[in-house]
This record gives sequence, C-alpha cells and structure tokens, in this order.
Amino acid sequence: MSPGHYFDPDPTARSRIREVALVLPDLSCHLQTDSGVFSADRVDPGTKLLLLEGPEPDAGHGPLLDLGCGYGPIAITLAHRCPDATVWAVDVNQRARDLCRRNAELQGVADRVLVASPDDVDPDLVFGQIWSNPPIRIGKQAVHDMLSSWLARMHPQGGAHLVVSRHLGADSLARWLSEAGFEVTRRRSRMGYRLLDVAPRVGHRD
Repeated sequence: MSPGHYFDPDPTARSRIREVALVLPDLSCHLQTDSGVFSADRVDPGTKLLLLEGPEPDAGHGPLLDLGCGYGPIAITLAHRCPDATVWAVDVNQRARDLCRRNAELQGVADRVLVASPDDVDPDLVFGQIWSNPPIRIGKQAVHDMLSSWLARMHPQGGAHLVVSRHLGADSLARWLSEAGFEVTRRRSRMGYRLLDVAPRVGHRD
C-alpha cells in the first residue's frame, strides 16, 4: 500500500487543503479536500453520477450509510435530501473522516452525519440504505470482503446503491453480488460507469 493513498488509514502525503464544488440540481456547495484522500481535486464523476441518477434516499427502514465516505459529498447530500435521516459516514482514512466531519459542520448537517471508522460502528446496527462508490483499487478480494460485511447489515427491505467504473470491473462485481444472493439491477450505464441497485433476494435471507 502506497503512503498517502486514499485507502491508507493514516496518509503521510503532505497536507494541502483546497476546495471543490459540488453542484447538483438541489444542492450547490464547496467542500474542503486534502492530499491523501479520494478525488481530492474534484468531486469524482462516478460519485456525482450516483447523486444525480440514484434514487431518493429513504430512512424508513433505518439509518443511511455512506460506505467509503471520503470528504463527504454523498453523506452530506443524503442528509440534505432526507432531513429525517441519520447518515453514517464511514471510512478507514482518518484524514478523510476529519474532512467529512468538517464539511458536515460547514453545511449545517453535522448533527445528523455520524462520521466513524469501520471498527467504531456497532456490528448489530442495521442500515435502511447503503450508498457507496466502493474503493475498487484496494483489490477484488478486499472489495468483496468489505461488501460482504456491510451488505449483511442491510435491512431485509432495504437496498444498496453503488457506482462502479465499467473498466474497473463493474460487470464482474454485479455477477459476484448476484452469485452471493443479492438481486442486482443496473439502474444506469453512463460515462463509463454502472449504477447498481442491490437488494436482498426474496427468500434468501430472513
């Protein structure tokens, strides 16, 4: 693992704080970023596509989860769109978590965005929806292990919404998820990305 990479728990890259614009039809704001976090120089196009084309967030089956939150564009958007929701923002990267926490404060949603490392989340907590631009570059097995762990915490009537680059294995990931017992629907294919809706298969889980 390279020092300073976005999936390093404690990046050693020299800090260089800057801002990026998040512009959506219902939300326009600036978010602080730093070296050593994912997509530090712009909001990732896949993340933006997920926020543009994904479903409306629904807190009816429990809190929402932004898995691999980075500096917080997904978590902050979910909190903005769903005022009744508690949004967990989870990342292994300490620098990313600090930024997410700061951005949530700046955007006035810090009371509903709970920023945590994976190990600090109650393993019995059940999530109504899981949103993620998963860190594909950590490797296929590591991504599978991560998704297996977190999707197991999904409410039986909930769902997950993922964005994955087609060139980084979106279709093979969709096949693996289906083989693992989930219903997988391709919501949208655009700009080289796949948006995948993932739900527990009826009869597969209690």
